[in-house]
Amino acid sequence: MSITFDEVTSRSVQARERIRNGIYQTPLISARKIGKAININVLFKAENFQLTGSFKIRGATSKISAHSKGTSLITASSGNHGIASACAARELNRKLTVVLPENVSPMKLEKIRSYGVEIVIHGAETGLAEQHAQKLASANGFEYISPYNDLDVIAGQGTIGLEILEQCQHVDNVFISMGGGGLISGIGSVMKALSPHTTIYGISAINSKALAESIKAERVVETEHLQTLAAAVAGGIDSDTITLPLASRAIDQVIECSEEEIFAAMRSLAFDEGMIVEGSAALALAGFNKVAHVLEGETSVLILCGANVDESQIVYLLEQKQYSDIQ
Repeated sequence: MSITFDEVTSRSVQARERIRNGIYQTPLISARKIGKAININVLFKAENFQLTGSFKIRGATSKISAHSKGTSLITASSGNHGIASACAARELNRKLTVVLPENVSPMKLEKIRSYGVEIVIHGAETGLAEQHAQKLASANGFEYISPYNDLDVIAGQGTIGLEILEQCQHVDNVFISMGGGGLISGIGSVMKALSPHTTIYGISAINSKALAESIKAERVVETEHLQTLAAAVAGGIDSDTITLPLASRAIDQVIECSEEEIFAAMRSLAFDEGMIVEGSAALALAGFNKVAHVLEGETSVLILCGANVDESQIVYLLEQKQYSDIQ
């Protein structure tokens, strides 16, 4: 039997009680400039201000707090989920190993290391790191924590939807970046259960779009993963993922964005709104920009999912005027 929106929402309500003291309730911030020229009420759900710098602390704390003590845990991440899981494990006194891909940013690596967890570096990208973590879990009797393919993790991310509906009386649209699908499955399920009129836009980076292609094919498919500014949403999805059916039912429209569009959105958030975010967060704005012309008079919430960026990288990117200037 497929998981229902009501079931995810019920679990999100329960998760919220478990994680309340371990996360921030992030603000819903009105845009200063974006959307104003065409009469769109743009609101940013500022998970870039979350405790660990991204929304991932919600799902990680939800999962680890629901898990019995005593079992060693293992997870894999391109960075943000690893940071969140390490933070939650320390706060909840759990033993954790984090498998990271070789392309993990130095800043995220140091953050994870600071929480005192065991670190394993393996694989060229996040999907390979996840596969290795699953093999280690099977070989050593660890409990594997998926960054997205887990109902407790999804429920934790769904708490964002609960907060949005408390912070805003009427939401016409929500724009959500897509990676493995945990974020959009959680928020999308809650919105469809409690605010069914709200349109859910799933935003995918063209350079790594496993979930978008799988939604089209109605099954998990392999895709090529190229380098992307939205690195936090790059990589494949599990063959048995529970996010694909949830996301397929929750998403009303998938929008694919180029690196040029993500780059422009990063600059817009920095210079128009005064917010430094990851490419994966700017991806939501990039998607919004492509359909903004048909949203006049509506209220649109953009999920700014994280802000864990290397200082040197963001300084370099913001110095460039256009994407073609990037070497």
